[in-house]
Amino acid sequence: MPVGPVPSGFAARLTAAHDWLDLAIEAQQEGDWKPDETERRVLVDLVAATNPLHGGSLPPHTGDSLYVRIGRISNWAGAVRLAARAGGWQLFPVAGEDPSVLDRPAGMADLLSGIYALAEQGEQWQAMLLQTARTVPRGQTVEEAVRRQHPEFARELAAAEAFFTGPGSLEDLPQFFY
Repeated sequence: MPVGPVPSGFAARLTAAHDWLDLAIEAQQEGDWKPDETERRVLVDLVAATNPLHGGSLPPHTGDSLYVRIGRISNWAGAVRLAARAGGWQLFPVAGEDPSVLDRPAGMADLLSGIYALAEQGEQWQAMLLQTARTVPRGQTVEEAVRRQHPEFARELAAAEAFFTGPGSLEDLPQFFY
């Protein structure tokens, strides 16, 4: 489900994910958005489909391989696209957009679009990781090659993991909607 051009910068994606998630939770808590049964069930299924299987460890999950860590995040992108299709919601680009200017209450499309902004980054990282693995110089690990190619990667990955896993993250999302 293409959502149009989106700024590729990690900071814009992370900010959008937080801002649009906060807006949706606030709209629900203030009574401006009353998720219906379908929306609640989709949220529960979305969290179940993206179970990070981290054994309760807190992010960053440095004890896991990069493939697993990035896979946890990119799985959200596919699951969000499926959730949007299932509910008939249209994803739209939110990176670089200020959600406070909405002239309507936030809803499910806003929430999913905010999550997707960062989840889509996981798919880009996965493509980068696979390309790097095919071209890694002899005597160097994939992790070293990624670090050399993208010096901020470890910090960005840890920030994305904190958004998707651990206390107060999307793992807790259904709690906000009951």
